[in-house]
Amino acid sequence: MPMKTVQIHPRDNVAVALEPLSRGAQPEGCPVLREDVPQGHKLALRDIPSGGEIVKYGCVIGFAKEDIPAGAWVHTHNVRTGLSEDGSYAYHHKTYPLPETPPRTFQGYRRPDGRAAVRNELWVLPTVGCVNAVARRIAQENQRLARGSVEGVYAFTHPFGCSQMGGDHAQTRRVLAALARHPNAGGVLVVGLGCENLTMEQFRAELGEWDERRVKFLVCQDSADELADGARLLAELAEYAGSFRREAVPAGELVVGLKCGGSDGLSGITANPAVGRFSDRLIALGGTTILTETPEMFGAESILFDRCADETVFQKAVAMVEEFKRYFVSHGQTVYENPSPGNKAGGITTLEDKSCGCVQKGGSAQITDVLPYGGTAVKRGLNLLSGPGNDLVSTTALTAAGAHIILFTTGRGTPFGAPAPTVKIATNTDLFTRKPGWLDFNAGTAAQGESLDAAGERLLSFVLKIAGGEWTKAELRDTREISIWKDGVVL
Repeated sequence: MPMKTVQIHPRDNVAVALEPLSRGAQPEGCPVLREDVPQGHKLALRDIPSGGEIVKYGCVIGFAKEDIPAGAWVHTHNVRTGLSEDGSYAYHHKTYPLPETPPRTFQGYRRPDGRAAVRNELWVLPTVGCVNAVARRIAQENQRLARGSVEGVYAFTHPFGCSQMGGDHAQTRRVLAALARHPNAGGVLVVGLGCENLTMEQFRAELGEWDERRVKFLVCQDSADELADGARLLAELAEYAGSFRREAVPAGELVVGLKCGGSDGLSGITANPAVGRFSDRLIALGGTTILTETPEMFGAESILFDRCADETVFQKAVAMVEEFKRYFVSHGQTVYENPSPGNKAGGITTLEDKSCGCVQKGGSAQITDVLPYGGTAVKRGLNLLSGPGNDLVSTTALTAAGAHIILFTTGRGTPFGAPAPTVKIATNTDLFTRKPGWLDFNAGTAAQGESLDAAGERLLSFVLKIAGGEWTKAELRDTREISIWKDGVVL
């Protein structure tokens, strides 16, 4: 018989409803309910006095605003956050064993520089928003080039590349160059206008060394017919990209981004820990995972910081979080008011509640590095990536960081996709059933009796299929977008 509630940690004084519960019911191991409790929401397992700790995941996620009797619904109406702008951190190194995982392979591509890829696409990257329409037309009018081993022709438009200064200008340049280096692109056409402040010379300098067979440049103001010249250059890129064929690649060469969005009360119980189990298995095989969304680490930092591989990595992690807190404060925002209306409707009460569930995606592996926004992962293992929680911004950053594939857990559903194949993982079976055109993988089974280890193993097998060429639902719907983080003024 399916469970109706779950107490995640023995120390918890709340349980989570795995289905809607009615007043007067008494689920196994729980007191009689004093009121209705929606699916994904919390109920008090015992009396909690006003000012008392609310404990979930074995961590304090807030404090009672008033006396909360056993059996009461526990949510925003009677719980407040415990977070503030101030915080101090100490390093208490902890290690956990990784699961024994037999060697696995996937059918991927091998690039000349030795890197693996899971797609072989042609990407058109505008350096400035002024040529977005040109980039889109070049991609649209040359779809015939997607044949043989060339799997698609895509343009990734954005509004920036001009009228930016300082950090924003540098971030735009860095992210676009990182996308141009991405191994999933067998060929890249970089399209500029000619008078923007992100000049083609700057872009080439940011890009560093490149293979002239793989990367071509088009400055529209220097071309008599930019569409014809773009088509010619794209055809040359297609001829080069078409020389690659899939071959067996060790699973340990995969780089996978970890992200959540549209979370609900089951995110931290089903999908996120299932992704954590996947992450541990991939890392045990020698692979790499990247966890981002810095604001959604607030309140759960110690869970991550104690797993930093050494003091240097710990200091980088602390600096990442402190820098993000200063970013919030500099814009007159608090660091603790983050859950969206959809999060709250799904049962997420405080930022600590959300964060403790969010970091479950990082599993239990050691954190080997901390990357700046726009940085690229070079160390195998679990990496932290600085960036906001915004879905499009963070998945763009994960792609730029080198993620071949992105795992995106959701309790409410979303149709978007990043340039890297974006696997949508449902936290509950109802969502997976209702939105088959959006969702790729059902982790809601973990609320119906499947163990998280089994779900993580099943997810590993699924990811290897995607890496081997099976398309995600977002890819089938041709949903691929980028968004670049902006902080400063636009001139």
